[in-house]
Amino acid sequence: MIIKLTADFLANQLQCPDGQRRIEYVDKGGTGLYVEVRATSEGQGSFYLRYKDANGKTCHQKIGRTTEITLDDARQRAKTLKAQITLGADPQAERKAKRAVPTYSAFMEEYYFPYVRPRKRTAQKDEELFRLRLRRAFGDQKLNQITRHQIQAFHTAVRAEGLSPASCDHYLKLLRHSLNLAVDWGMLDRNPAAGVKQFNEDNKIERYLNEEELKRLLKVLHTNKNRTVCQIVLFLLATGARLNEALSARWENVDRERRVWRIPIADSKSRHMRSVPLGDSAIAVLDQLDTAGKYEHLFINRKTGKPYTTIYKTWESIRAEAGLPRLRLHDLRHSAASYMAQAGVSLYVIQQVLGHSNPSVTQRYAHLSAETLLDAANCTSDVIRGAMPE
Repeated sequence: MIIKLTADFLANQLQCPDGQRRIEYVDKGGTGLYVEVRATSEGQGSFYLRYKDANGKTCHQKIGRTTEITLDDARQRAKTLKAQITLGADPQAERKAKRAVPTYSAFMEEYYFPYVRPRKRTAQKDEELFRLRLRRAFGDQKLNQITRHQIQAFHTAVRAEGLSPASCDHYLKLLRHSLNLAVDWGMLDRNPAAGVKQFNEDNKIERYLNEEELKRLLKVLHTNKNRTVCQIVLFLLATGARLNEALSARWENVDRERRVWRIPIADSKSRHMRSVPLGDSAIAVLDQLDTAGKYEHLFINRKTGKPYTTIYKTWESIRAEAGLPRLRLHDLRHSAASYMAQAGVSLYVIQQVLGHSNPSVTQRYAHLSAETLLDAANCTSDVIRGAMPE
């Protein structure tokens, strides 16, 4: 129905005729403005602008409810919208695009993980971080609803849970990286995680097992009922390997005759294939395994029949039983390096064994090598002192 819309009409005559579910009261003058009234909500309605898009299709853009904005405001908004449409804007397309923005969970599962699995060595770690906390915190939100304040609050909250600063920063870095990709792929205008500062606490802790601690740990590793996890820990200590490298180890890369374990590029943090020498202790671990010829990987979870993805829960009980509640799995790698340095092995060789891409990382063990050299020098001093005249 075409009428001259007035404030009085809107206040007193917004009625839907008997037998009709809805009616449109179109403003005279060809403005495109109309009020829709439904039988279920008589006495009030909604302002709409009717227009044609670039393809000549008739579209309807909601402006607001009659209970929320005045007629004058509705006319002004309609006028502004028509001007924008004339200049090429498409309110319907923008609305559809806004609706099409995926939730963070949908984005991660449908776009991010399929993209990073063949490209990122730590994709499995990303999936773990997402599953543990990020899905619960942001999963149901659309990408464009996530705010910088929410990310900052999340980063602070996980620190309050007791996570280390480095672990908190891992969550923040994954958020930042994933949302950067969303921006690159045109799903997001800007990254809300940009500018959120990391804790950046120095986590280069040098923790070595002394002789007495090593004895306690080895006693547990040789008696604990979870034999496979104990063998993994012994293998880490014997080789200085990273946990993920050991969990990914395959029999095809083990050369028993030459006593070498080759770590392929896909499993190496340094992104270089390297060869790890297998000493007697490492060979002893391999001798205890019964997975050769049966499974692709060295270490198999007997409950699942698949390689381990994590051993932290069992490791917690092992280190507690050994009276070493703060000992990290990565400390086994430090310990292996320290034993080599104290035995006089050069830093260059230690770098090759551990697979450090940067020699400055290996340099942390320099003081241990210096101590060994000093001991050697003191041997000469002892001889000289012994030969001094009384």
